[in-house]
Parts: sequence; C-alpha cells; structure tokens
Amino acid sequence: MYNTIDLNPPTSHITNPQFIMARTAKNAEFIALAKTLTNTPWCDDYEKMISGMVYDSYVPELVAARLRARKLVKKYNEYLPDDATDESLAEDRDAILKELIGHVGKGASIDPPFRVDYGCNIIIGDGFYANFNMVILDCAIVTIGDRTKFGPGVSIFAATHPTAIQPRRDLTDYSKEVTIGKDCWIGGNTVILPGVTIGDGVTVGASSVVTKDIPSYSIAVGSPARVIKKVEPVPDVPQK
Repeated sequence: MYNTIDLNPPTSHITNPQFIMARTAKNAEFIALAKTLTNTPWCDDYEKMISGMVYDSYVPELVAARLRARKLVKKYNEYLPDDATDESLAEDRDAILKELIGHVGKGASIDPPFRVDYGCNIIIGDGFYANFNMVILDCAIVTIGDRTKFGPGVSIFAATHPTAIQPRRDLTDYSKEVTIGKDCWIGGNTVILPGVTIGDGVTVGASSVVTKDIPSYSIAVGSPARVIKKVEPVPDVPQK
C-alpha cells in the first residue's frame, strides 16, 4: 500500500491494456472462500481485490478496513500486562488475533511485532507459529497450513503493481493469492512474492526470495529460491 493518501485517485487505468498481469473477471471460488472469513470489508472493490483484478484501494470500505487492522495490530503488538502469565497472555493474544485474522486455527501463535494490510484475508492453520517481525500484505487470500513455522522477518507480499511507469503513477493496485502448505518451515527473512504456492512439508532457507511455486516435500534456497533437495513424505496428521 501507499504511504500517502489521495482521496480522488484516477480511475482511467481500469481498462488500460498494460494490465495483462491482472485478472479480468471476479473469481467465484475466492469470493465464496472469503464469505467464510471474519470481518471482511464487503464491497465491489473488495471482491475485485481478492479476485486479482485491478481495484480501487481508496474506496471507503477498504480504507476503513486497513485502519481497523492497524489498530488491532497495534493492540496485539503492545499487549503485555504486568500481571500476565504465559497462559493468560496466550489466551488474550488469541482473542485479539481472532478479531483481526480471517481464520485462526487452534494453538496458533505469533510473536509480536507483526504487520498486516487487512488481516481478514489471512487463513492460519492449527499449530502455526511465527517468530518476530512477520509481514503479510494480504490484499489477496493468504493461506498457511497446519503446523507451519516462520522464522523471524518472514514477508508475504500478495500485493503487486504494474511494471509500466504510468500505471504506477495512476496508483493502480492488484494482487495475487499466496498459499503455503502444511508442515512447512520458512527460514528467517524469506520473502514470498504474489501468486506463489508452496506445497506441504517444504523447507525454505533463510533470506530466500520465493518467486515461483515450490513442490511438496522439497528444500529450496536462494534468490530466486530453487529446489536443491527432496525429503521423504509423511502421512498427514489425523484431524481430532
């Protein structure tokens, strides 16, 4: 997102042919998924946003949703009562996360500080853990599977912009979903770019930049990240 606010951004870019990277129609599957999440800022541009279309990020509903997310992130990051215990702190943080994140699995834990754009477009599985300084720009749906762990400083960027200069001057936004499977370990300071799918059981080495999909049960490192090794698959954990 931008740090400056133009209350009347131009809209002529919507039909500009340079946006071939953006989708041209709403995605019914993503819209149906979003309806299962909490605190979504429902409007036409929200549907466009999560579908990967060009959208107006300055409509009132989206502006209000980002402000709401920042307030809750601030509350979470600064919450540490003097009389807190490990148990009470975990319970209180979990309650704040459920106000912010679209879906929070059982036993999920995020060490503050962290940052999100909306929060409501994030799906976190059971047993997820993130170390300090996680950043998720969730302008599209971001899904993280059960038992996946993040090292410090992991960034997920679902938001993107055109490479052509004039469309960027026109404050054009679009996005692409990011999916991370179960039982993954994402090393510290890794950056995951828009449209990436990471399969189950993947390890990504620290400071990698993930630009393309990574198949399940792989180890990938580097910038751009590439698979250097496969690991033995294991059966999934039965749901309780």
